[in-house]
Amino acid sequence: MFRDQAALLVPDPTDEPPAEPIHQAILDHLTQRGASFWPDLQKAVADAGLPYEDQPVLAALWDLVWAGLVTNDSLAPLRALGTRSGRRTAGAAQRSRRGRPGRLARTGPPAAAGRWSLTTPLLEPHPAPTEAAHARAQQLLDRYGVLTREAALGEGAEGGFAGVYPLLQALEDRGQVRRGYFVAGLGAAQFALPGAVDRLRAVRERGDDAGEVLVLAATDPAQPYGAAVGWPATTSPGGRPARAAGAFVVMAGGEPAAYLERGGKSVLTFADHERVDWPSALAALVDRGRFRTLEIAKVDGEPVTNTDHAERLAAAGFVPGYRGMIRRHDRR
Repeated sequence: MFRDQAALLVPDPTDEPPAEPIHQAILDHLTQRGASFWPDLQKAVADAGLPYEDQPVLAALWDLVWAGLVTNDSLAPLRALGTRSGRRTAGAAQRSRRGRPGRLARTGPPAAAGRWSLTTPLLEPHPAPTEAAHARAQQLLDRYGVLTREAALGEGAEGGFAGVYPLLQALEDRGQVRRGYFVAGLGAAQFALPGAVDRLRAVRERGDDAGEVLVLAATDPAQPYGAAVGWPATTSPGGRPARAAGAFVVMAGGEPAAYLERGGKSVLTFADHERVDWPSALAALVDRGRFRTLEIAKVDGEPVTNTDHAERLAAAGFVPGYRGMIRRHDRR
């Protein structure tokens, strides 16, 4: 969302805010001084006579983030949470059920970069319930283009599809959205932005994008499997693809060809995968810097070196490694 949409789209906190002295020291400082960098927050904790080592201050800061009380002007701290070292630090310092920040460095934790500030100014004035509901419905339309009941349920929309349905009807009456049967098999109550309908028709009429290969994060709204529609059967009877963070789906013409599991060690293939050059699509993830190294050890549950997939991976630039077929990012 954009900054001016926060009051409309940020949900009210559901958990009790943390109220230990170290949390209060950070909140008091931000209330009095406004947006602040990490050294200022650490000094505020020290001035309050509390432990001011990196880890306890960082943990308290992120407690306030998870509670919806504090935000940052950069996405860098959030990205630091996803690093492997960040997850190790999380396990060692876990004091709650939520994730913990990343590794510590001499200049301070990467998960504390940027300027920190209170969210309160962003959430005022508090909008009327109808205004907020209208904004949520519009956001779903902007995100999906064609909004179906399954997509709304997959988003965890408040009240489910019934919660946004009256707003969608009102938008239809105003001529801002169209109701129709745009996607087969997903029910009759579908709402779409006019531009999305025109683009769907253009692709159908042109017909030359049927084989376009895309690699999407498994959790991407543009990747409908596991949310709006069920996963098709995999080549391996025991394969279980899921909308998991860190996983990727290679799609051709809107149908899945291969599923790269989280961590990149294993691949599941779907029917007709042989017509799609999914090995090159996965190699592109490395070339674009999404992975520094991608070593595929198994395909459809079997060691990749024992399958015909090894030759296809080799043709895409993978080379034999210790556990399987590997591709490294070329920094030149």
